Amino acid sequence: MPRHLTKRSFRLTGHATSVALEGAFWAELEALAQEQGQSLGALVAKVDAARADQGLPLASALRLAALAHARNGA
Repeated sequence: MPRHLTKRSFRLTGHATSVALEGAFWAELEALAQEQGQSLGALVAKVDAARADQGLPLASALRLAALAHARNGA
């Protein structure tokens, strides 16, 4: 795995999975989770469940969620 990526593991719908993202994306996702009063794991599960296109990789969906949060100036 490239050194610029950090891998985190989650349990989604009863299955273990891991996602590797850049630190800036994790930081944005952690801020979003905190604003919503939930854990990072709960946020990841929410993003996973909300993917309209299940062919979209979870890592991509998380990056898009982080980008949307950053664009909203939060």
